[in-house]
Amino acid sequence: MDNRESFSEEYTIDLLHLVKVLWRKAWLIAVCGIIAAAIGFSIAAFFIHPTYSSTIKLYTNNNAFSLGSASVSLTSGDISASRSLVLTYGEILSSRTTLEIVIERTGSPYTYKELAGMIRYGSSNNTEIMFVTVTAEDPYEASEIANCFAEVLPERVSEIIKGSAMMVVDSAIPVLEKVNPSITKYTAIGLILGVLLCGMVIVVIDILDDTIHNEDHILSAYEYPILARIPDLMSKTSQKYSYYGHNKNENEK
Repeated sequence: MDNRESFSEEYTIDLLHLVKVLWRKAWLIAVCGIIAAAIGFSIAAFFIHPTYSSTIKLYTNNNAFSLGSASVSLTSGDISASRSLVLTYGEILSSRTTLEIVIERTGSPYTYKELAGMIRYGSSNNTEIMFVTVTAEDPYEASEIANCFAEVLPERVSEIIKGSAMMVVDSAIPVLEKVNPSITKYTAIGLILGVLLCGMVIVVIDILDDTIHNEDHILSAYEYPILARIPDLMSKTSQKYSYYGHNKNENEK
């Protein structure tokens, strides 16, 4: 039987040492963060087209309606009634026929699939008030399309669902405040990513560095006794080199 000793290397990470390394490289981390923040700012300010939103609100009212052969009774006090109405009217809103009517009336250069991606609808605070939000690159175009939905949707709903009624609560107005992109958000994300990535690179480089820098590194990492130390003769701070330089100057004199 061959008895062999098995040796296992243990790699320990000194957190205090890593903190000191990061602190010594704090200037580099700060520079990387500033550069990344500037990149995020530039992307948001110059490379992404701003978008604007405009919203209409419609009152949906129907205590009982029939859709095909199915009949549904709703009460005004039932919370799920408004949700059912909004879901039903939302399907009519996002249907291809409704979208194509809006495109034709507004003269928009979009396909019905593109226009479907520009709208968002839902119930306002679980009430029978339905909101429709249109997002476009031009605030006036967004309000025009939203107001067109306020005209087309009640017509389409009354054609499909008998006894239904929809009334405009709020018309859309151009909102000049852009919803995307947020320059502050992009700048902050760039700053955070720059700092984190730079810090991670510094930590990884330090962990993978197996160079012996000084006797303290040997004692802490390997626990080997130090028998001797070879001075750096090329260093200006070396006593040996200073003494040699001093003698050399004296000889020249």
